[in-house]
Amino acid sequence: MRVSNLIKRPIVTEKAVNASETGKYTFEVDIDASKGAVIRELKRLYDVDGVDATVTVVPGKRVRISKTFRFTRTPKWKKIVVSLKKGQKIDLFDKA
Repeated sequence: MRVSNLIKRPIVTEKAVNASETGKYTFEVDIDASKGAVIRELKRLYDVDGVDATVTVVPGKRVRISKTFRFTRTPKWKKIVVSLKKGQKIDLFDKA
């Protein structure tokens, strides 16, 4: 599920859902995306104002590919946590 060219998908974990109650939303974004570009994209898509953003580049994990000792790495990816203005929210996590 690719939301846009910059924002790949929302991160839906227990920690991310709990943080969304305080106005912080977590997304997987393109590796070349900047904070400002992601905040502008959220404004365009969801009509919300981002106040602050924290970016983390998550390193790839080592994965064994056979029963012998052959390994490879998954690609690294970028995660961003965006804080919204007080009173704004994005309806990402439907509790249906």
